[in-house]
Amino acid sequence: MLTDWPYPFWIAHRGAGKLAPENTLAAFRLGAQHGYRMFECDAKLSADGVPFLLHDSTLERTTSGHGTAGEQPWSALAQLDAGSWHSRGYAGEPIPTLENLARWCLANRLLLDIEIKPTPGVEERTGAVVAALAARQWQAAPVPPLLTSFRPEALLGALKAAPQLPRGLLLDTLWDGCFGYAEQLKCSAIVCNHALWDAALVARVHGMGLRALSYTVNDEWAAERLIALGTDGVVTDRVDFFVPGNGYQK
Repeated sequence: MLTDWPYPFWIAHRGAGKLAPENTLAAFRLGAQHGYRMFECDAKLSADGVPFLLHDSTLERTTSGHGTAGEQPWSALAQLDAGSWHSRGYAGEPIPTLENLARWCLANRLLLDIEIKPTPGVEERTGAVVAALAARQWQAAPVPPLLTSFRPEALLGALKAAPQLPRGLLLDTLWDGCFGYAEQLKCSAIVCNHALWDAALVARVHGMGLRALSYTVNDEWAAERLIALGTDGVVTDRVDFFVPGNGYQK
């Protein structure tokens, strides 16, 4: 677990929220232009084991491809258009590898929350491969990436492969045993659907020595509530509205 918390309060969802095609380098560049220093992305494995950025298990929503992404080799995924679905100005934007994003973040001294988003059936392997790549890429960096997942198996793989990297358990509901898993996986954070947080839950999580983060916070009232509760970070799509250092600094 981290004794210090080196991450900013505001984290840009999938690069720049909905302003650019999610999980593309164009989105991260745009998020940085809006003043963000930390970004959330989704990482999974190609059929031949290359970690790349994509939220969905299937390709149809955000690329020109079809079928289950994790069943295709990187050589095929690299040819897809991941920008046209969003708008014509981003036509031809490729799917990035996690390694490419890591190099961009490191070159620009920006931070990353890597959500491990495994194809069903390869949860632990995905966590291990993503964590091993992150450990290599950030080995000389002062602040490591935060590895998060809804899947405990993926976080277990990350723990085994790179125990030195911080982990966070994502929760959409407070399911039985979730806090015990967070302790077993030596997590540094709990990342909840923002509606789950109340004063008692924040106190419980902080009492465990963990940080309290939220997703996906797109309304001013929700952000103000979470700030008042004393939470430690939010993931937002509204990179054009919540401007770090300009009235929404925590």
